[in-house]
Amino acid sequence: MTKERLTPADAMFLHLEDEDTHMHVASVTIFDGSVDYAEAVDAIRKRLHLVPRFRQKLAFVPFGAGRPVWVDDAHFKLEYHLRHTALPEPGSEEQLKNLAGRLLSQQLDRTKPLWEIWLVDKLAGNRFAMIAKTHHCLVDGISGADITAVLLDLAPEVPDMEVQPWTPEPEPTPAQLLTDALRERMTEPVEIARNIRRMVRTPRRIAKQATDVLEALGALAWAGMNPAPHTALNVPIGPHRRVEFVRASLGDFKMIKNVLGGTVNDVVLAVVTGALRRFLQHRGVDVRGLELKAMVPVSTRAEHEEGALGNRVTAMAAPLPVYEDEPMLRLALVRESMKDVKSSKQAVGAEMITSLTGFAPPTILGQAARLQAQQRFFNLLVTNVPGPQFPLYSGGHALVDLFPVAPLSSNQALNVAVMSYNGQFGFGLLADYDAVPDLGVFAEGLEKSIGELIQAAEEISSRGAGNGSAKLDEVQIANAADREAVEASSPPDA
Repeated sequence: MTKERLTPADAMFLHLEDEDTHMHVASVTIFDGSVDYAEAVDAIRKRLHLVPRFRQKLAFVPFGAGRPVWVDDAHFKLEYHLRHTALPEPGSEEQLKNLAGRLLSQQLDRTKPLWEIWLVDKLAGNRFAMIAKTHHCLVDGISGADITAVLLDLAPEVPDMEVQPWTPEPEPTPAQLLTDALRERMTEPVEIARNIRRMVRTPRRIAKQATDVLEALGALAWAGMNPAPHTALNVPIGPHRRVEFVRASLGDFKMIKNVLGGTVNDVVLAVVTGALRRFLQHRGVDVRGLELKAMVPVSTRAEHEEGALGNRVTAMAAPLPVYEDEPMLRLALVRESMKDVKSSKQAVGAEMITSLTGFAPPTILGQAARLQAQQRFFNLLVTNVPGPQFPLYSGGHALVDLFPVAPLSSNQALNVAVMSYNGQFGFGLLADYDAVPDLGVFAEGLEKSIGELIQAAEEISSRGAGNGSAKLDEVQIANAADREAVEASSPPDA
């Protein structure tokens, strides 16, 4: 496989990592039955040619003169990356979550391919689990969902596959890495000159593009000038993690959005807002007038890029009206604010800035990443990834639950990741071990917030007022905003 250099976005995730901030994305999946380790090793070995990056490691350019490149690992050993363990009796889900927290507290070894899968046997109810970790510089959530589908089966019958021969390419020497990086760096001014020539040839089209760029960057700058409020969730984090799961039905979320309006993602943000309100009130925080901000990743992956590794993702800032007590109005406020955010071109601006870092020296890129980690733009991350909507299997065992886990950033002690699978919704919650000892309270808040929106939508449907007629009008939303302004006249310290 041709040596490929990390993109600026991928390199940013590498630079963000330190001893307390782990940049691996993860998932906890639960299957029926028990796992046979030897059979699992054999099955994955037969599929490795479908994800060749899993046999590659990073080679770092001397003196930081260029972004690292992917090279074949001549010492690759599958058994190092695929590991087997078991839970002690009674094999509860609480024990599984504790194990996941410990495993996700450990960084991946950068001298080897940046992934691990732990097979966890003896889960109560005749089940086993799979805890997977992959560094964010290798894969984002959308491509991660594609890889999951590749490594699993579409039917209970195990397909007849053969191990594909693989011969690692020689690893480049430090001198070769440095020479290649400097050669690429010299070609970048040429690319800039070509772009200038194109601008001169097509001034009208370029003027329109320049206007779009300025609008997008202006929207992003405005979001940055309005930092998120300080909360107990925005503190320096340590290396240790807590994990919680919440199960939901994708059908329930679709029913809510069909009756009350908005999108499925709006409903996700609304239930997270309700859970945050309960969580902060549990801690004694005065939530009157309090609006938090969530970073919502947006996939920019084109249709023809499905299955490709690497990051095609940017982000938007989503306002979360924690001040609002009424569930339906909370959803309406989220829906309207997300319309404004989408029309503001924030995500476009973020993507442009990420792409421009390709022309920055790697040392500056690393400093920018660490500066970004210290920002106060967001209180937490909320990511909703569409997963496969059909049953999957591993060695003939049905996949019954899928919970994604997104990494914490510096000064952000809680993340919410959601993935749909076969008609279900799995919420994976990751928190700093010391800053959020009450993560279970937030999980319970999610369940209650989902339940109250289901109840509201069902009551309206039973009165024959469905099909979107229950959407709250602009007057109600404006009244809620006015009430927020009054309540915020003496802003609480969250």
